[in-house]
Amino acid sequence: MNCRFCKHPLHNKFVDLVSSPPSNSFLTSEQLNEPEPYFPLTIYACTNCYLVQVDEYKKAEEIFNSDYVYFSSYSKSWVDHARRYVEEMIDRFGFDENSYVIEIASNDGYLLQHFKAHHVPVLGIEPTKNTANAAILKGIPTITEYFGSEFARKLSRQKKKGNLLIGNNVLAHVPDIDDFVEGLKVALRRYGVITLEFPHLLRLVEECQFDTIYHEHFSYLSFTTVKKIFEAHALEMFDVQELPTHGGSLRIFAKHKKDKSKPISDNVQALLDKEEAAGLTTPDFYRNFQERVDTIKYGLLNFLIEQKLLGKKVIGYGAAAKGNTMLNYAGIKGNDLIHFVLDAAPSKQGKYLPGSHIPVYDESKIWEYQPDYILILPWNLKEEVMAQLSYVSAWGCRFVTCIPTTQIHDYKPESATV
Repeated sequence: MNCRFCKHPLHNKFVDLVSSPPSNSFLTSEQLNEPEPYFPLTIYACTNCYLVQVDEYKKAEEIFNSDYVYFSSYSKSWVDHARRYVEEMIDRFGFDENSYVIEIASNDGYLLQHFKAHHVPVLGIEPTKNTANAAILKGIPTITEYFGSEFARKLSRQKKKGNLLIGNNVLAHVPDIDDFVEGLKVALRRYGVITLEFPHLLRLVEECQFDTIYHEHFSYLSFTTVKKIFEAHALEMFDVQELPTHGGSLRIFAKHKKDKSKPISDNVQALLDKEEAAGLTTPDFYRNFQERVDTIKYGLLNFLIEQKLLGKKVIGYGAAAKGNTMLNYAGIKGNDLIHFVLDAAPSKQGKYLPGSHIPVYDESKIWEYQPDYILILPWNLKEEVMAQLSYVSAWGCRFVTCIPTTQIHDYKPESATV
């Protein structure tokens, strides 16, 4: 296999999570008796451009289909994050009713609804029909399509280039990253702005966030590598922000290289220096990750088995993709160690987690079962979840996370943040 960006041969195995089903391929009760497809989940680090990427991958069309179950609006903190972003972009760049904002992978309109409220014309591009339909019901114009250079040229011919192109947690999801970035260049107006957010590879490695690895993520990204990819398409970074979302993300700002109207922030060189100082551009940075991952797996299994032997009841919260990576790599099957998982999304309730086949229910189930522990699978939303479920302390229930180690938490209102 060759690197999907620089075409350099890939030999440096970053981590091998063996095989698992796609993390958002939830099952109905009827499907439990049918064969379930598994795909390899082996990740390599390119020693030339340091793009971290999956080896073999499931076709995007098979992952992002009409049964896709992730709706962004069910996370209050994520919707609030989107609202703050919109206010910041309007304040910084002056977008108004004469602008045109395009969001790629716009999901259910969770973000564009805030631009619409400010009377800024918007367009959503979303390949999954069910989430796109939810956005359309909110009055967000949405095209059900995959974004790439060919689609961008279609927008250009229709004179629908954007003053602002947005892509939150989408760059890692595209199998052909070169074609995607070329599309950004084509769809961007002369003095337009691109902002993308994605989990930061530096944080993934430093905190061993291996559960953010799954089939939907074809690439794992550093600022250094993304800057190189954009430069190959005559796009230039002019700012970058480090964000707390998803356990540590980057928000990059890019423009056409010929656009001299926007000064280059000192943040750009500062982050390049930070990544270099951490050793991210050396092969040594990527060694021993497998051993660290296995230590986390053993810690979770030890906790679950110990509670089982003590007669304690454990459930999960958040039927998230990262949780499915964790459960499948740990080899957890059925509802023996984790009785069930709660989730706020109706699209997941009444179904079963891929691979582990643990049932998913709505929050009302918690009163009937009264667990001793709640394992928060989307650990990045720990504070939000603990605040939401704070009432469980009435019967002594406690919370658990397992990244970067298995830890038990008690809800403390004064520490809660959104």
